[in-house]
Amino acid sequence: MEMTEELFDSIINTAQDCVFWKDKNRRFVGVNQAFLDFYGFKSADVLIGKTDEDMGWHSDPGPYKEDELRVLSGHSTYKVQGKCYIRGEERDIIASKKPIYEGDEIVGLVGSFVDITDVLLREKSHGFSQVLYKADQLRKYPYFDQLLDEFAPEELLDPLTGIISRKYFAGFARSLVEKKTPFTLCVLDLDNFKYINDNFGHTTGDLALKNVSEALYRHVGDHCIIGRFGGDELMIINLNALTYDDKKAFMCLLYDSGEILRRDLTLDEAKVHITGTSGCASFPEDAADYETLFSLADKTLYQGKSMGRNCYTIYLEGIHKDLDIKHLAKRGLYTNMSSLTLLISQEKGFENRIHSVMSLLRNELHIADLYYVGKKGVLHSVMDPRDTAPASDLAATLGKEELFISQEPEDFKEKSPVFYETLIKKGALSTLTVQVGMEPDTYGYLVSADSGSTRIWQQDECGIMYFVAKALAAHLRLGGEEIPD
Repeated sequence: MEMTEELFDSIINTAQDCVFWKDKNRRFVGVNQAFLDFYGFKSADVLIGKTDEDMGWHSDPGPYKEDELRVLSGHSTYKVQGKCYIRGEERDIIASKKPIYEGDEIVGLVGSFVDITDVLLREKSHGFSQVLYKADQLRKYPYFDQLLDEFAPEELLDPLTGIISRKYFAGFARSLVEKKTPFTLCVLDLDNFKYINDNFGHTTGDLALKNVSEALYRHVGDHCIIGRFGGDELMIINLNALTYDDKKAFMCLLYDSGEILRRDLTLDEAKVHITGTSGCASFPEDAADYETLFSLADKTLYQGKSMGRNCYTIYLEGIHKDLDIKHLAKRGLYTNMSSLTLLISQEKGFENRIHSVMSLLRNELHIADLYYVGKKGVLHSVMDPRDTAPASDLAATLGKEELFISQEPEDFKEKSPVFYETLIKKGALSTLTVQVGMEPDTYGYLVSADSGSTRIWQQDECGIMYFVAKALAAHLRLGGEEIPD
């Protein structure tokens, strides 16, 4: 089926979410019917060529403008909570936005949002929100002390997580800059949070976010303030960790304590593995104002994402000064696949080909080893030829699936008991299995099953493994070969 303009209009105008797209100057270019219905417009003519500020939709337009400038630099945002005025009433929304490319150039952005006002009211009535910061904790900071003369503590907090809301977190950071108080800013993005929402529901996602926020709040103590930027992004202001060694010690504890990240979490009978990617930079060492400081932390965060996530990056001018978010976001996967194609094509024989790509796979996917299974059903380690194990019934679980992700060995227990026992003996938890085949032939499988670690595989990581499997299959077919057993 060809994607005609008529078909595109039909799809976009039957979507329930409010969808819009803008040019590189943040001016509206088009919207869908749900958007028009939400605001009560008969046509898009009233807003084409205008910005949000021109329409007067936000009591505080600054954060929305910052978000869109971020997107136009190559970033994407997912389910960021905010507010907008509709027919004189302020409503709560969550919005997601992505850049639009023509070739390598960003020419605009596309976004969508939904109204969650009624959902928040129901959650509040059922005690779904939490409050972490109390007035006496915040009054020791002059910025918050002044605000608390006018507002209740709850009004300064994100309603779901109970940590400082984005507006007041940024205000606090700017107050520290104004008073020339040194601090380190850390931006933390929970990995693959969309996977949790899509597979277990938004209630489970919200519970996970609340749990991580509370764990982070209890972990950092009195020398830090934590806030929610939006969606699954959290922020930390650390007033003590200013030197590189102190920042590294703080981040190591954040990742390796087992209290916040790199841990399993059971919520509403759903078991999820929590990891995060973060970047940090310091005032005044790295930047002279909050906007620049946030940009540097954001860039190092994106550097971590391009390296496979589940890691932290501390800004160092000599290394990170010229980081380009657009380049990292647009070119990472393409560069990896181009390199893999070259590596595989330069070798002869299955074992030589799979050995040639292992260095890249280990660096990009953060795996210790990779296994392959041929038609005789024997699991072979790529890194250690002596490491073999039975896997004769692996295909029984996969069936016709070309890619299978398992979070625990029990997924194989019923249909593939032999392979299940192999996973148990290796201490493997989550596995990623990819068919090495091209219709109608199946030559075998690639298996990643590191011991002692649970992970949520990212879409680009799955894409890399799938690409390797298909590239190997193509060479096997062309050469009339089999995977050696």
